[in-house]
Amino acid sequence: MKFKALNIDGLVAKYPIVQGGMGIGISLSNLAGHVALAGGVGVISTAQIGFKEEGFEEKPYETNLATIKKYIDKAREIAKGGVIGVNIMVATKHYEEYVKAAVKAGVDLIISGAGLPTNLPEFVKNTKTKIAPIVSSVKSAKVICKLWDRRYGKSPDMVVIEGPKAGGHLGFSKEDVENITDEEYEKEIVAIKEVVDEYSKKYDKHIPVVFGGGVYDKADMEHYMGLGIDGVQMGTRFVTTYECDASDEYKQTYINATKDDIRIVKSPVGMPGRAIYNEFMEKSEEGNFKLRKCYQCLNGCKAKDIPYCITDALINAAKGNVDNALLFCGANAYKSQKLEHVSDIFAELLS
Repeated sequence: MKFKALNIDGLVAKYPIVQGGMGIGISLSNLAGHVALAGGVGVISTAQIGFKEEGFEEKPYETNLATIKKYIDKAREIAKGGVIGVNIMVATKHYEEYVKAAVKAGVDLIISGAGLPTNLPEFVKNTKTKIAPIVSSVKSAKVICKLWDRRYGKSPDMVVIEGPKAGGHLGFSKEDVENITDEEYEKEIVAIKEVVDEYSKKYDKHIPVVFGGGVYDKADMEHYMGLGIDGVQMGTRFVTTYECDASDEYKQTYINATKDDIRIVKSPVGMPGRAIYNEFMEKSEEGNFKLRKCYQCLNGCKAKDIPYCITDALINAAKGNVDNALLFCGANAYKSQKLEHVSDIFAELLS
C-alpha cells in the first residue's frame, strides 16, 4: 500500500502518521519534533507540561501556561518545517486558557479529547491553527460535528478516532473495553467516517479521519487504512525511542512488559485507563496513599475521594520512579523489544 500525504485543510504532513499526545512529560518537544522531522505530525501533550520547570510546585497552572510556547518553539527548531500539534484534554482545568496559549504560540494543530471540545472553534477564529476532536463513537462524532456546524458554521479540520485498545484514559466503560470485538469496533470506525464524510460534502473540503488505538506496525497501519481512513495515530510505538522525552526507566517498563501485565485500571478521576500493572497499582486499589498536595489539574477530581494523585503518579513515571508510578500504555506495549530511533520506525512503516 502506498501512503498518501495527510492534508489537514491545507496543513500537509508528508506521511499519514500522527504521533499520539502522551502526558505527563512523555511526548514533549524532542519526540514531537523528531516525528515532524520524519514527515509525520508531532504532538506535544500539555498535561502538566511545566512539571520540570522552576515554580511548578508552587504555581503549577501558571508555570504550565508559561511553558507551552517554550516547548512548541523547541519542537519547531527540531522539526525544520514539519507539522507540530498539541494535545489538550477537555477535562483539564482552565482548558480555554491552555488552548489560547497554544494558539498564541502559533501551533499548527490542536487535538482535543477526554470530553467533547464543544467551544474549541471559538479560540481559533481568524488563525491558521487547525482543530481536531477525538471521538470514540458515532454518537460523539455526530454531536461534535452538528454542534460546531450549528454554533460556529465550522467543521473539524480532522477527526481522530481513539479505539478501545488505546493507552491512558479511554472513552469507554470498563465493560465495553473488555467485551467489544475488533470486528464490532471496525464497523464503528466505518460509521464514524460516514458521519465525517457528510460534513466534508457540506463544507466542500476533505476532512481526514485518523484512527488510533492498537496501531503498532505496518500491518496494523495497512489494515486500518484499508477501512478507508486517511491516517493512523500511534503513541505506544514511539515511547521506546531514543527521542521520546520519558525517562529510560519508563521506556524499559514497556520492553519488560508481558501481555498479561497490561490491564484496565481505574483512574482517580473515575475513568478507565490502560496501564502496566505494578505494585503501585496494587496498593492504589487498597487506598493506602496519603495525598501530598492537589495540583488542580483535572475537572471532576475530588481530592478527598481519590486513592492517589494522578499528577504525582504520572510525574514519577516520566522521571523514572517507576515503582511509584502509573504506567499508562496501549494494548500492544508488550510488543516493544528494544529502543530504536523515530527514523527507524518511519523506515519500517513506509518500506
